[in-house]
Amino acid sequence: MASTSGTKSDLPRSLSRASTMMVDLRDGDAPVIDSEVVPSSLASIAPILRVANEIQDDNPRVAYLCRFHAFEKAHKMDPTSSGRGVRQFKTYLLHRLEKEESETEPRLARTDPREIQLYYQKFYEENIRDGQYTKKPEVMAKILQIASVLYDVLKTVVPSSRVEEETQKYAKDVEKKREQYEHYNILPLYSVGLKPAIMELPEIKAAFNAVRNVDNLPMPRISSIHGANHDVPTGKIKPVNDILEWLSSLFGFQKGNVANQREHLILLLANIDTRKRSLEDYTELNTGTIQQLLNKTFKNYLSWCHYLRVESNLRFPGGFDKPQLELIYIGLYLLIWGEASNIRFMPECICYIFHNMAYEVFGVLFRNLHPVSGESYETAAPDDEAFLRNVIHPIYQVVRKEARRNKSGKASHSRWRNYDDLNEYFWSNRCLRIKWPMDLKADFFIHSDEVLPANERSNQGGSGRRKPKTNFVEVRTFWHLYRSFDRMWIFFILAFQAMLIIAWNSGSIAGFFDPDVFRSVLSIFITSAVLNLLRAILDIVLNLYAWRSLKFTQIMRYLLKFAVAAAWAVAMPIAYSKSVQNPTGLIRFFSSWASDFQNQSLYNYAVAIYLLPNILSALLFVLPPLRRTMEKSNFRIITLLLWWAQASIVSTEFTMIQPKLYIGRGMHEDVFSLLKYTLFWILLIISKLAFSYYVEILPLVEPTKLIMEMRIDNYQWHEFFPHAKHNIGAVIAIWAPIVLVYFMDAQIWYAIFSTLFGGIRGAFSHLGEIRTLGMLRSRFEDVPSAFSTCLVPSSKKRGKRKHLDESAERQSIANFSHVWNEFINSMRMEDLISNDERDLLLVPSSSNDVSVIQWPPFLLASKIPIALDMAKDFKGTNGADLFRRMDEYMRFAVVEFYETIRDIIYSLLQDDSDRMIIRQICYEVDVSIQQQRFLQEFRTSGLPLLSDKLEKFLHTLLSNYEDPDMFRAQIINILQDIIEIIVQDVMVRGREILERAHYAAEDDESVKKEQRFGKINIDLIRNKTWREKVVRLHLLLTTKESAINVPSNLDARRRITFFANSLFMNMPSAPKVRDMLSFSVLTPYYKEDVLYSEEELNHENEDGITILFYLQTIYRDEWKNFEERITGCAPKDRAELTRHWVSYRAQTLARTVRGMMYYRRALELQYLLEFAGENAIINGLPSMELSNEDRSLSERAQALADLKFTYVVSCQIYGAQKKSSDGRDRSCYNNILNLMLKYPSLRVAYIDEREETVNGKQQKVYYSVLVKGGDKLDEEIYRIKLPGPPTEIGEGKPENQNHAIIFTRGEALQTIDMNQDNYFEEAFKMRNVLEEFITPRRGPRKPTILGLREHIFTGSVSSLAWFMSNQETSFVTIGQRILANPLRVRFHYGHPDIFDRIFHITRGGISKASKIINLSEDIFSGYNSTLRGGYITHHEYIQVGKGRDVGMNQISLFEAKVANGNGEQTLSRDVYRLGRRFDFYRMLSFYFTTVGFYFSSMITVLIVYVFLYGRLYMVMSGVEMEILTNATIRQSNALEEALATQSVFQLGLLLVLPMVMEIGLEKGFRTALGDFIIMQLQLASVFFTFQLGTKAHYYGKTILHGGSKYRATGRGFVVFHAKFADNYRLYSRSHFVKGIELLMLLIIYEVYGESYRSSNLYLFITFSMWFLVASWLFAPFVFNPSGFDWQKTVDDWTDWKRWMGNRGGIGIPPEKSWESWWDGEQEHLKYTNLRGRIMEIILACRFFVYQYGIVYHLDISHRIKSLLVYGLSWVVMISALLVLKMVSMGRRKFGTDFQLTFRILKALLFLGFLSVLTVLFVVCNLTIADLFASILAFIPTGWALLLIGQACRGLFKGIGLWDSIKELGRAYEYIMGLLIFSPSAILSWFPFVNEFQTRLLFNQAFSRGLQISMILQGRKDKDDAAAKKDKPPPPAK
Repeated sequence: MASTSGTKSDLPRSLSRASTMMVDLRDGDAPVIDSEVVPSSLASIAPILRVANEIQDDNPRVAYLCRFHAFEKAHKMDPTSSGRGVRQFKTYLLHRLEKEESETEPRLARTDPREIQLYYQKFYEENIRDGQYTKKPEVMAKILQIASVLYDVLKTVVPSSRVEEETQKYAKDVEKKREQYEHYNILPLYSVGLKPAIMELPEIKAAFNAVRNVDNLPMPRISSIHGANHDVPTGKIKPVNDILEWLSSLFGFQKGNVANQREHLILLLANIDTRKRSLEDYTELNTGTIQQLLNKTFKNYLSWCHYLRVESNLRFPGGFDKPQLELIYIGLYLLIWGEASNIRFMPECICYIFHNMAYEVFGVLFRNLHPVSGESYETAAPDDEAFLRNVIHPIYQVVRKEARRNKSGKASHSRWRNYDDLNEYFWSNRCLRIKWPMDLKADFFIHSDEVLPANERSNQGGSGRRKPKTNFVEVRTFWHLYRSFDRMWIFFILAFQAMLIIAWNSGSIAGFFDPDVFRSVLSIFITSAVLNLLRAILDIVLNLYAWRSLKFTQIMRYLLKFAVAAAWAVAMPIAYSKSVQNPTGLIRFFSSWASDFQNQSLYNYAVAIYLLPNILSALLFVLPPLRRTMEKSNFRIITLLLWWAQASIVSTEFTMIQPKLYIGRGMHEDVFSLLKYTLFWILLIISKLAFSYYVEILPLVEPTKLIMEMRIDNYQWHEFFPHAKHNIGAVIAIWAPIVLVYFMDAQIWYAIFSTLFGGIRGAFSHLGEIRTLGMLRSRFEDVPSAFSTCLVPSSKKRGKRKHLDESAERQSIANFSHVWNEFINSMRMEDLISNDERDLLLVPSSSNDVSVIQWPPFLLASKIPIALDMAKDFKGTNGADLFRRMDEYMRFAVVEFYETIRDIIYSLLQDDSDRMIIRQICYEVDVSIQQQRFLQEFRTSGLPLLSDKLEKFLHTLLSNYEDPDMFRAQIINILQDIIEIIVQDVMVRGREILERAHYAAEDDESVKKEQRFGKINIDLIRNKTWREKVVRLHLLLTTKESAINVPSNLDARRRITFFANSLFMNMPSAPKVRDMLSFSVLTPYYKEDVLYSEEELNHENEDGITILFYLQTIYRDEWKNFEERITGCAPKDRAELTRHWVSYRAQTLARTVRGMMYYRRALELQYLLEFAGENAIINGLPSMELSNEDRSLSERAQALADLKFTYVVSCQIYGAQKKSSDGRDRSCYNNILNLMLKYPSLRVAYIDEREETVNGKQQKVYYSVLVKGGDKLDEEIYRIKLPGPPTEIGEGKPENQNHAIIFTRGEALQTIDMNQDNYFEEAFKMRNVLEEFITPRRGPRKPTILGLREHIFTGSVSSLAWFMSNQETSFVTIGQRILANPLRVRFHYGHPDIFDRIFHITRGGISKASKIINLSEDIFSGYNSTLRGGYITHHEYIQVGKGRDVGMNQISLFEAKVANGNGEQTLSRDVYRLGRRFDFYRMLSFYFTTVGFYFSSMITVLIVYVFLYGRLYMVMSGVEMEILTNATIRQSNALEEALATQSVFQLGLLLVLPMVMEIGLEKGFRTALGDFIIMQLQLASVFFTFQLGTKAHYYGKTILHGGSKYRATGRGFVVFHAKFADNYRLYSRSHFVKGIELLMLLIIYEVYGESYRSSNLYLFITFSMWFLVASWLFAPFVFNPSGFDWQKTVDDWTDWKRWMGNRGGIGIPPEKSWESWWDGEQEHLKYTNLRGRIMEIILACRFFVYQYGIVYHLDISHRIKSLLVYGLSWVVMISALLVLKMVSMGRRKFGTDFQLTFRILKALLFLGFLSVLTVLFVVCNLTIADLFASILAFIPTGWALLLIGQACRGLFKGIGLWDSIKELGRAYEYIMGLLIFSPSAILSWFPFVNEFQTRLLFNQAFSRGLQISMILQGRKDKDDAAAKKDKPPPPAK
């Protein structure tokens, strides 16, 4: 081993043994990988190993010494190898050292000490001495890091006495320079020497100088030795470089945090300051810049202070440098925020921390005394983790302990405090009791008395009772819907009551004015009082768990509100009773009670008083500014007034007065916006109520009266209430579904109105004006001017579409051409177009060479050949007539061709006399055209021959040549032929030109006599611009067919037409790049695909289909273009490019990153266009493509792009993937690393988990880390320690975003999921859309979130993907368009929205993260933004790509997740507050576009249940027969019409309206109609009906029991067959059980009612229900690839039986055993509350109705109506269950040892069963029909018992019957599985069904490809078998 400066380490022998290596290190990659897989506990040796790898090739011996030093250090750190992975790593390293010790030898000296010393000196002299003047800062940082590590190794190898003086001098210089060079993110702030262009920007210099201004700040002193710097003596002043370091020295912020926020602050200041500012004399920041940033940063803090009535600590005393103090405050806030970790979700907690720390800063600056102790502040913070340890960690521990109570989402929300609860603690003055420094015994830090594990008790901050919820409790109940939207429900209930009264009493609306009717209608106010009392009760009951956190005034308000509501609920009936003449019943009771009141108008007075508050509210409604001012006011008198109003006003149909909270104040819109959405809803409500009255209520009134008057005695079962008045049961059965329809159909009316209004608004927004290539061609002339108007910055205002003169038009085209060409080239690189199509679409970048505008060749294609034919066939003599017959593009083509071919030939010739001939010919052409005698001077019959020669000439110029002389000769010959044709065949007097040239040549004796046109310059062919001209002319001449179908790719067409169309839409003008808002893009990533591997591409599924084949078939034209592009590539490169081609068509991170990096490319191009100026643009912009010609310009463009754009991908487990031995994780790591190397500006943030020794114990420590791509590996930029694991507390995605958001930059932040894409042409519009933030608007608020439209790019994958694509497209276009304007309720739905970054980072971030309740984390950021005074817009002139789920199971999982999320939203405080604080009409918009949609979906399903169970009651009881056989009712069809009303609504076709409208708007209504028909033929209705069931099931289940969770859907291509067991597990409870229940109801309704009604009526009423049942039972198999393949059907059945038979147990996953799955399906019942269990039991009791109804219809019952019949049926049921139990027990006890006994027992039971049946048949008249009817009766009863048993699991386990319940469940699962599987199995017998299904699921090309693949697979199998047969046997041994 190497000699060291000390004694050799005593290495244990165990490390030298050749043990099994656990570290996955490939031999080829080992030099790179070993430094990246270092165990977390040995992280400090990773830099040493990296250096060893870096210098391996340069000096292997020194690299060996570095590794040996790393090994020694690792052994000292963990001598026992107890850390995770340490033993394996040390073993690997030891083996490598043993190998290298013998293989490596010193190169520079004989000994190791001398070798490393000489190498160190050599390294310094070659790289460092003068490196600062020649190398970039990032290179210097890397070199200095290597030098530092080398010196550390040198000190261990070389004794200190033998270290040379020169080496020590070099080391000191390295240490000094290393402080100046560090790995940086964007700004190398303290680097010296060669600086990048961004540091030369004046705005950066000015901002940097402002931050470095520490003049007059008191410098802290270091009083004791702490941390790493032990060289600093006590009492020395600690040096600081800038304001943030000064703050860090006071409070102890981490170095990584300080460096991160320093750059963050400088970039913010620079970007704000440079906007609209001249660059001349730019030395310091504008005076208003810091003030502007301060106002925006502290707007929430100042509002918080105002709300709590505490004085702000933003104090600016006179005489102090105010900008410096402002920067100190901003820097302090950013440092707190940057280190707050999970506390960033608690913005008011951060306000509290800042409030106290700002007070300390003020004390340091102006008093220099601690406010409590009076001690001096001069002492510096003890270390750079003091703030984390003393402030953040205690609060984090509170949050973490509360999160643990959640029990992974199983505990009730009321049992633990989430982020909102803890943050809202800081909404009251109680937070000030925490004091400062924080008192850890304060109320906030006291945890519950829950017993924690012993290893966790030490972390507990205190003990005591469980802390209450704050302000709100998320209780699982549907009553939240009423509580949150009570005004809507009250309005609909009162409207229904009023319409029913009018219909019942008069039947006409005019009857309302009848005094008696009017008096009856006034009873709605009694209902209103009762409903308001209900709301007051709910407010108290649902908030019980929060009462201990409420103020006394809040409790008083709740109680007073209840008292007032109760008083009205009593007073209104009393008053009404006095107004009714001849009262009866309850009214008489009230009348006698209030006999003292004789005035009959008392009720009128009561109503007037009751309505008075509403009149005042209506007045406030039309005066939003007054309302806003009152809500935001902090005057105590107004606060008291609002408190009293909220407590006393209970009639709140329209009132907006709500209790004062910190958020939700002043959300009201301006008057104009209010009028718009008010008009929308007034029209909708009028339509809805009119429809409800005339279609639903009025037709049913007369039949109801008749039914109520009927007397029914002939019941067909035992009627418990035979003497009930008015047949109330029948009335309820008839009216219940109608009432539900009444409450649900507003959702359908919303769909209709939103479609109409959205379509009209889209048309006015110019959407779809250019939707086809034909439309594009017709308007292409206007596109360049529109481009210049929208996307090119201009100093002078220009009106859109105004007429431009020729120079301006050329300028516009020049601007446009560069961007257009980049757009076209980007599509070529994406393989959307071919090389030929690219050439046809490109615009010449140089447009001043010809006198006409040069349009893309696809517009001019075939124009030249057509013009030639026209000229040849033209019979006239007037050339003007010929010219007039040409269209405009033809004239452009002819003139351009003539002038360009002239220039080409002229530039090619070198001889002056030859050039003179060309000039003469052209002169004759020009003069003849001017004098209109072209046809007299030229013969058009010769033009075709000339055209052929010119085509040959251009083709030759473009050909490749090997022999220059031969090539020259070819060109000369063709050129001579061309001139000969011109002068002899085309020109009438052409020979005169040659003769004049001949005489001129004879006169000029200096001219050497040579052949004509013999001297040419073939070097021009290498000129790129010149060659482009030749290519263009060749296209114009040779393209004989019209290019109307160019491009042929549909996606390319879509992008071109959308880009062109967007230029004519309303968008803000583009600012200059320097003036635009800066922005970041943030993408969260976990473990999804980054880039497909070759194995994944070629992996065959069970049908032999690979992903590569699948995509080649789906994207056939793109694959062809790809093959054309990679022609000539090496095989290895082809394989890599193929991986990228496939990955860019999937939902991968690589695709997303490529798309987002277009932003940077667009910014660089925009800057180059701005810088180049008019002349440079017209003359071309070569520097755009050849940046080496003007490197400084290119660097400035890159600097501006860095200043304005940052892209951060939050790869949460990147650090773990780096060290993982799993192949997929390693692949993800390598692919992410390659992305960083490919895109140098890409940043990756991750959470690093390390094991560190703290107080002698190994502890896990967590860091937020930011890295970038280096030379070959990643380079760490910032590392910030976290208080604990950040992702354990909240939902994964928002926590992942939150940890990385501190590394983003800029004033705006775009959130992008990792299944999205972007396009170059759309990136060009980003600076326009950012202007929306600062564009002046009507109203008090500016946008805080900008919504963008999406294009769903997965629509072509399958029919399901197409359905989802259309559905999603309608939502992100017409849906969000109407939400944003006029409804003003658009929120954030994830994906591509752009946030006002500073607004949101000071208000809790860009999402909410509390476990379970914030499952749909994205929409809560929209709620939060709205509640905190922001609002959200939607913009459709820019779009971003988006992938969606493409398979049935994927889609269902996604829909389940969204439904779960909406269920949790229903319970949330955000929905409650928005529902209460929006005005009435905005509240309606909010309800029907969020949770109301899912509730309406559930009601839609519930209507079917209510209707069928109502029919079941009427059929089984005999009531329906009595009614329908009644002569009076039979004559009226009204009842039939009313019964059929709800069937219309089951179809749900109206919900497809937005989809059809949007397709029609953007593609044409003929296309929309065609698509709609095709979708129906592909069973789209089946799919959407199936998903309706998904929504209803998971939404209802979530509210009742919880169980919400994130469901990973997977984003791959679904080309595989899902097994029957998989489908059964996924859909059993959500669809199959419900479908079979509805099927039984429909069968019973049909069987027992067919004798007295026509089948037509039955089918009409129940058709939609049969459709729903069929969809729910069979859709998963219809949409399952190869779902009807016979072999797969057999395999599926075998697999399902195996799964059903497998036993469960601990550790057995649900997909392996039915028992494990069955237990998992009941998990929600294990953790639900008592209310949930009772509800389950009540719902299960409905299944007893079947048995009760059917047994009385059995023939064996002999029409006996006694209750004894039902009792006997239970005897039969119990006997059957006992027999089954006996068989089960017998099998268990006798099945093995007493098999014969068991068989005899079964035989006896069977014989007994037959005997009993025989007796029943013979004696009791039992029939076969009775047997089948009994099955329908008893199967539901058994299912009810099973459900009750599951709900009472603990009880049944206690009495020992749980195993019986389980076996009963297994039997039912077998029956259900058989019922559902049978139809699929039968259809699988017919091969054509499978083929039809394949055509149904996939497009035609793939269907054909699938068959071919199967044939090839069969051929391959045969070939393999044949080869095996022919192979000779192996020789015998």
